[in-house]
Amino acid sequence: MDKEDEELFVPRLVTTEENFASGHRACVGCGEALAVRHVCKALGKDVIIVNATGCIEIFSSLLPQTSWRVAWIHTLFENVGAVVSGIEAAYKARVRKGKIPATAVKFVGFAGDGGTSDIGIQALSGAMERGHNFLYCCFDNEAYMNTGIQRSSSTPYGAWTTTAPVGKKSIGQMTWKKNMPEIAVAHNIPYVATACPSYPFDLMDKVKKGIEIEGPAYVHILSVCPTGWRCPPNLSIELGRLAVETGIFPLYEVINGEYRLSFDFPELKPVREYMKKQGRFRHLTEDVIERIQARVEEEYLKLKEKAGVK
Repeated sequence: MDKEDEELFVPRLVTTEENFASGHRACVGCGEALAVRHVCKALGKDVIIVNATGCIEIFSSLLPQTSWRVAWIHTLFENVGAVVSGIEAAYKARVRKGKIPATAVKFVGFAGDGGTSDIGIQALSGAMERGHNFLYCCFDNEAYMNTGIQRSSSTPYGAWTTTAPVGKKSIGQMTWKKNMPEIAVAHNIPYVATACPSYPFDLMDKVKKGIEIEGPAYVHILSVCPTGWRCPPNLSIELGRLAVETGIFPLYEVINGEYRLSFDFPELKPVREYMKKQGRFRHLTEDVIERIQARVEEEYLKLKEKAGVK
């Protein structure tokens, strides 16, 4: 049994309590909803979640109903970092002044790739730089799905979106996906990790590490979106695993600057296996796919070198 198989079959203690309740309005097969469920299981009850505008906020909080069974605050697209750090600072000030007792409450920010790598990066960068004690989870479905599948800086090269359409002179997204985890690492924070709900135990373990470590922590979670990726909803788990197995979305963590690969493969699967199952890549020619393959292999090799893996 290799390490990847162990992830699936080694018994773990996972709570049966659902802090993110069912009955929400997420699309069928939504990888993001599954990821939120896993994250909330790892966080427990003593938590305050600050959630940016986006898919998660929309499908979970249709007033007067809610899926949240923990303290939860909706804020704007661009300022999760500011709000969660402000709440953390206010809590510390009230404890210091004797207004409230010190407890084990944790502070967590939720946002999508647009609310993280685009609109919210300034507020997040400031919160990391100031050293607030919080965990930030980016749920990356690789576009602005909530508002109509517009491209973000996290959209992969060559993907179709409504604002990066395919045409005679366009292959869709013309820029490479922004490496947001590396931007977080550059802030010298104590914990950064990538995760995916297709590997649920790995995801929950990383969330627990991030929430328990002192200082800012960042977890970047690939969240398959059948609607925006133009794929059948029953392929969400398979596509998440293929993203890892092809090296397109490697799973790793950076603890106090030290890189650790969560899964390594003697040989990566071809990126074609991942792309052929998604309509957003249907238009790509062989030469473009080969260009993407070369880029993935190059970046994966760099990551292995950082982790000291040969």
